[in-house]
Amino acid sequence: MTRLPGRRLRAALTATAAAFSLTLLVPGAAGAATGTPNTPTDLYNAFQPCATDPGAPLVAGSDWGGQVRGITGSTDPAVTRLTAQFRYWPVADPAQVTTVENTWARPGWEASAKLGLAAGATYAWQVRTVDPANGAASDWTASCYVATDDSAPSAAAVVTTPAFPDGQWAPGGAPIEFRLDPNGVADVAGYQYSFRDLTVPFTATDGDRGIPVLHGPYDVDPPFGVRADFLGGPATVHLLPPAGMSSGPVTLSVRSLDRAGNPGPIVRHTIYVSPTAPTVTQLSHNPLFGKPVTFRFTPNPGTQAISPTVSYTVTNTRTGRTTVVPAGADSTAETTLLLNHPLGDLLDVTATSANGWISSAGQWGHYLDTTPTITSTDFPADGAGTVGTPGTFHLAPKISGSEIASWTYSFDWGAHTVTVPADAHGEADVSYTPTESGWYDIDAWATTKDGVQLTDGYYDFTVS
Repeated sequence: MTRLPGRRLRAALTATAAAFSLTLLVPGAAGAATGTPNTPTDLYNAFQPCATDPGAPLVAGSDWGGQVRGITGSTDPAVTRLTAQFRYWPVADPAQVTTVENTWARPGWEASAKLGLAAGATYAWQVRTVDPANGAASDWTASCYVATDDSAPSAAAVVTTPAFPDGQWAPGGAPIEFRLDPNGVADVAGYQYSFRDLTVPFTATDGDRGIPVLHGPYDVDPPFGVRADFLGGPATVHLLPPAGMSSGPVTLSVRSLDRAGNPGPIVRHTIYVSPTAPTVTQLSHNPLFGKPVTFRFTPNPGTQAISPTVSYTVTNTRTGRTTVVPAGADSTAETTLLLNHPLGDLLDVTATSANGWISSAGQWGHYLDTTPTITSTDFPADGAGTVGTPGTFHLAPKISGSEIASWTYSFDWGAHTVTVPADAHGEADVSYTPTESGWYDIDAWATTKDGVQLTDGYYDFTVS
């Protein structure tokens, strides 16, 4: 059964029932005193234009199939409220007519109602406009037809990939061909697919004048489904894995959809794609904190032979910064990056080919120690100081002192911190006088002139 997400659908139906008061035909009491009601137009069934051919009814789940709409109107422009009256019956038993109405229809806008349809039957329905002020009614519209189907496909689709034999590694670099087969289910109309989790296949929103807009897997951009070559037939798609999923085990989730949009069982098909990462080469000096480093990126030969690389995406996984670097005519590229993470920088570099393939990531990284060097001749780490004796602690950076603006420190396990400016060499001396014997600790870190807080460090000492 094709459906909106459950909560949204239930909320929509509750709001419709509360706002429009779907009841058996009861003449309204408001509206214009004169005017001729117009026959409704823009008839929708299951959020799709209704089917007027009794030999080709719209196929929908009983829930969505029972959602009907039509635009009411009147020749009197002063009318602000009308009644949309709907009647429906099983085609197999036309005498069983049921009527519901929307007593708050707005002229020129879609008025909706909910028909109580049973599964596995075909229904006809019509709608007309009634002026509640004088009881005048328009002609009934031509009949619309809907066949209800709440039965999902009984078997999972079969997925094959000719270029990727089961359990074997194969090169990437080009859209992957997936062949989808209905597995003998005769009413399969299409297939939904995703490299991630499958979502609700169909949703609907209101467009101009409340005319519904159905969003399905086949017609959105980019699509996440494909129609079968014929009812009960196969389909073929050529798909590019999303960024970050283009090497190693690559899994596509697939399920078939019948004419009503009912989804079949999910099948997951895994292929094995060889790495396609570019080569990352450091061209300049060893990385220094806060200094630029130049890199060259070279495409994977396999992907380059299939489709030339047009750009590289560089992501610093420490900082989250992303840079896109255009490739040159030979598909290589060079760029200079400022490296200033306190722990060192880690880069992931992917190559994008002209055909849209996004490679696996080439990686580069280095570790950086930005903890301070803390020393004290008054309270040596391997000795003991004296209670009541003031001591000096020297704070020095392991990186260039010209980068350091200040130092922050604490002697009381973080309960009270003090910040002092750094000297011309990026260093600082701080004083402390212990008031009792025992173990002590100084925790300190530097902050750069760019406002980057470096890694903190500790110095333990004893007092007797």
